[in-house]
Amino acid sequence: MYVLSLVSLVSHIKGWPSAYRTIPAIASSYFRLTPHLSRHWTTQISEPLAQNQVTSVRTMAHILTAVAGDQVDVVTITRVLISVSDKAGIVEFATFLASQGAELLSTGGTAKTLRESGLSVIDVSDYTGSAECLDGRVKTLHPKVHGGLLGVRGNPQHEAEMQEHGIGKIDMTILNLYPFEATVKGGGNFEQCIENIDIGGPSMLRSTAKNHAFTTIVTSPDQYKEVIGEVTEKKGTTLALRKRFAARAFALSASYDSAIASWFSGQLGTEAPVVARVYKPEFPLKYGCNPHQKPAGISSIMGKPLPFSVLNGTPGYINLLDAANAWQLVKELREGTGLPAASSFKHVSPAGAAVSVPLSEVECAAYEITPEAAQKLTPVALAYLRARNADPMCSFGDFAAVSDVVDEATALILKKEVSDGIVAPGFTQEALAILKAKKGGNFIILEATAEFEPTEVEYREVYGMTFSQKRNDVIVTKDHMSRVVTKGGVSSLSDSAIRDMIVASICVKYTQSNSVGFAKDGMMVGVGAGQQSRVDCVKLAGRKVRTWFLRQHPKVLGLKFKEGVKRQDRVNARVRYIEGDFTKEERVRWEGQFSEIPEPLSEEEKDSFMADKLKEVTISSDAFFPFRDSIDHASKVGVSYVVQPGGSVQDAQVTAACEEYGMEMCFTDLRLFHH
Repeated sequence: MYVLSLVSLVSHIKGWPSAYRTIPAIASSYFRLTPHLSRHWTTQISEPLAQNQVTSVRTMAHILTAVAGDQVDVVTITRVLISVSDKAGIVEFATFLASQGAELLSTGGTAKTLRESGLSVIDVSDYTGSAECLDGRVKTLHPKVHGGLLGVRGNPQHEAEMQEHGIGKIDMTILNLYPFEATVKGGGNFEQCIENIDIGGPSMLRSTAKNHAFTTIVTSPDQYKEVIGEVTEKKGTTLALRKRFAARAFALSASYDSAIASWFSGQLGTEAPVVARVYKPEFPLKYGCNPHQKPAGISSIMGKPLPFSVLNGTPGYINLLDAANAWQLVKELREGTGLPAASSFKHVSPAGAAVSVPLSEVECAAYEITPEAAQKLTPVALAYLRARNADPMCSFGDFAAVSDVVDEATALILKKEVSDGIVAPGFTQEALAILKAKKGGNFIILEATAEFEPTEVEYREVYGMTFSQKRNDVIVTKDHMSRVVTKGGVSSLSDSAIRDMIVASICVKYTQSNSVGFAKDGMMVGVGAGQQSRVDCVKLAGRKVRTWFLRQHPKVLGLKFKEGVKRQDRVNARVRYIEGDFTKEERVRWEGQFSEIPEPLSEEEKDSFMADKLKEVTISSDAFFPFRDSIDHASKVGVSYVVQPGGSVQDAQVTAACEEYGMEMCFTDLRLFHH
């Protein structure tokens, strides 16, 4: 596309043959210039235009020059146009503006609301001298409205034309747009949705925002307070405010039009020709994934709330990624099992997750809680205690999530753990006080937004590409466990086995792929994340299962620590005792934590304990097992139940392996990759 000024176009055309007698003819044919501008085009062309030259004229874009006017900062509000569907706070706002001497123009229901509050209001139809018509489709589309909004103050020509046509200046527009998206969401038919496409609102919005040098566009009740403050202090609105409000208005307009275009294209059975994602910056972040990745911030989708509100602390980029995944996991565990749920996240994968299931005495000993204290735990506290103890070494510095309101018992467990933050649907006053005091007052507390609904389609930008996909909104339930392909059939699955299958499957749904997870007694006991080979996932997670279970070995429970050894140091020391592969220097430091130097835990003792005690473990995989090697390895850590999507050419081989080991396996037909 050519972009030429009028002067350069004249110079260019003088060298062309002439198919038209004058430049004004070209202008009116291809640029549709106003007669006022066309009058200045008087250069003659003596010879015809070639066809390719005519085409090039058609494709040139005409760029308008700026219209000169006054340069002002503070603009006094003398006349306001108000047309809102969301009437929250509008009476108070309009009352304030009227008290500052502003004349109020309004339409329909808004005018009625303002009059009923005792305010003096002029109907737009009286102001323009033109009645509303066509079932209200034409109310504000009038030169007296748009001329009043678009007129450039201090421009002699504009001032003269406004006076000639009786156009008064309008200094502020307060409006909302028709609820198009709400109409679609509410199931409106095609005609009803079309009727809820706003025409006058976006037109006034754009006119006011374009002329922000002199006019103020207000599009949301959350802006009223700022305007009141500024007008009170400055006796008008500043240019800085008008620019910010104009930017937000254009973003709203883009979002609104995008929603209409996407819906309309969908009605035609085609993809939207353009997708506009409009974001509202909410708060900055210290940095992104790494300290050198600045700037960073969090934005909401225009017109929609964030899924969380920050009650305490300053969350970081990775904190919020953890919170988003952890909250979805526990929310779905609650829905899938009917039990209070918790998760412990690190680097966008769960270190542990669990539902509320009572502890055995040996588990109490391994998790450092007395049986008496365990009996007093609330269900949500019990769920988090289990989640944290799946892999307490990896959970160090976790981000926690629970499905239910955080009570004092849950807060007291968190108080003694090293943790960055928590997300939950609510907090009791006692719990909030405990958590706000944690980490010197910097513990992050996020409250999930009630009734938050994520968009159906997700978008992600990576290296100049925008990916989109339908959100993975499948909730794993017992219905997914009905296709048992081993000989025992569905009747071989106990309620606890089905519960653990659900827990493990929802957990791997929110684990970086490839992933597998092992579950027992309502808790994850080993999570293998982010490996390229599935059998490596099984080996990684299986090693964690082994460590988890060996923490219950009598020798581990009998370790005698010196007074003053911290909780996390005890956790780490037990894990290293189980692993046993010390360097000489490490062993010296490790032994220094004990009042009695422990005897080694031999491989024979470990294997015997595992073989005799560990049973009824469930393994879930986010995709099919391509070979039987994963089953062979799973058999070493007490697996009795297998859940996977199925669909491999090796399904028969894998099924046969399960039957050799006495395992029951079900196919869900549901792949759960997560990236």
